[in-house]
Amino acid sequence: MEERRTDGEDCVLDTEGIKKILPHREPFLFVDRILKLEKGVLAVGVKRLTGNEDFFKGHFPGKPVMPGVLMIEALAQVGGVMMMHGEETGNKLGVFLTIDNAKFRKTVAPGDRLILEVHVVKARSRTASIHGKATVNGETAAEADMMFAIIERR
Repeated sequence: MEERRTDGEDCVLDTEGIKKILPHREPFLFVDRILKLEKGVLAVGVKRLTGNEDFFKGHFPGKPVMPGVLMIEALAQVGGVMMMHGEETGNKLGVFLTIDNAKFRKTVAPGDRLILEVHVVKARSRTASIHGKATVNGETAAEADMMFAIIERR
């Protein structure tokens, strides 16, 4: 179900919808909205970055940039939403198995709008390989190949 935001941006899931799928909460939730979603195929999310983000306070003070590993985490979170959307997720978690071919190409700073696009390379019942790309103004900021598993919570 798509919803129309007051800022004019359509989204499939807002932050509250994402929180129903992922266990992450502030300051570790790095996705604001899911703009496009085809379960098990692809997803596009967005993170609008403000100067109030916790990581900006300590990562290169005076010239804050978003840590590359957090961009990869944001991509993984979009991948988790893509794979678990529509399932009963109360007792399931998506966990990293591997990160390969990570590349950091552009700095991301307060005021940027980070677009997070992931697509499935290979999927099985409990594991998936995905490729993700984070962009700002159409320029690649980071990308990586990732594999994760969906496991039962203890």
